[in-house]
Amino acid sequence: MDWITQLLTAGLSAGTPLLFATLGGILIERSGVIQLGAEGLMLMGAVTAALVYLWTPNLVLTVAAVLVVGAVLGLLHAFLTVSLRANQIVSGLAMTLFGSGLSATLGQSVAGAPLVGSAPIVNLAFFDSLPVVGPVLAHLDIFTWLSFLLVVAMGLLFTRTVIGLRLKAVGDNPGTADVMGISVTFYRYACVMAGSALMALGGADLLLVYSPTWIQGMTAGRGWIAVALIIFSQWSPLRALIGTLFFGLLDTVGFRIQLAGSPVPPYFLKMIPYVVTILVLILVGWRSRHRPSSAPRALGLPYLREQRL
Repeated sequence: MDWITQLLTAGLSAGTPLLFATLGGILIERSGVIQLGAEGLMLMGAVTAALVYLWTPNLVLTVAAVLVVGAVLGLLHAFLTVSLRANQIVSGLAMTLFGSGLSATLGQSVAGAPLVGSAPIVNLAFFDSLPVVGPVLAHLDIFTWLSFLLVVAMGLLFTRTVIGLRLKAVGDNPGTADVMGISVTFYRYACVMAGSALMALGGADLLLVYSPTWIQGMTAGRGWIAVALIIFSQWSPLRALIGTLFFGLLDTVGFRIQLAGSPVPPYFLKMIPYVVTILVLILVGWRSRHRPSSAPRALGLPYLREQRL
């Protein structure tokens, strides 16, 4: 396996947690709700995976527990923002603080404990004949393939189904959607819960595949990169895949430079993905300054159904 293949493999591994979190954020924001709690949700997903997998080394049970925890936290965020019409930004930041603190408390008993086993690798020998990318695709873990399938499924959902059209109506003009008989509350609750579950799954992937030991604060700001990638992707699952691969490669390049014995301080190398995130957001904002925004038009706006008195 040459260095390009190794780099691509490591980049996919580093980018998959970001992809899960970004896809979850896209699904949530398509419904018109902002979710800035990705960091806290990823941490809760990671600590839940550590606790359940160390207790019973069952991958299916672990993933199910992670999804349930993420969905429950998403339900809390939906209740605050959709039903109580609380400020969505404040609620998301509170979710990050809550998830960070609770995960640190729950993870004390398993901190530093190595996981026995890891996510299974899907061996597809027929890819080996392809140049460069063949050896990469032939030996990916099951979570990476699941993230690819989610990209395709969400792309089809948004553009080829009635549910996707209704979701677009809810995110762009909830009042009109309500008049058409579409339940704005149902769609927003469902998207927030499902998207939050995907964010938690991103944290679980970080633990089960990328770094198989629970460490307090192990996401190291990846949740915020996912929030930036939602904007970078312009709420498109395919663009999200490209963006997360790019940032995964940046993370991997910094680590490889450090292993090569570079005199550059390691803390500076760890800054690379975050500095590039800021530069990319500046570039995207500059290029789209004269274009209409591709964000859902009702994003961040609570919906109050009008009633006759």
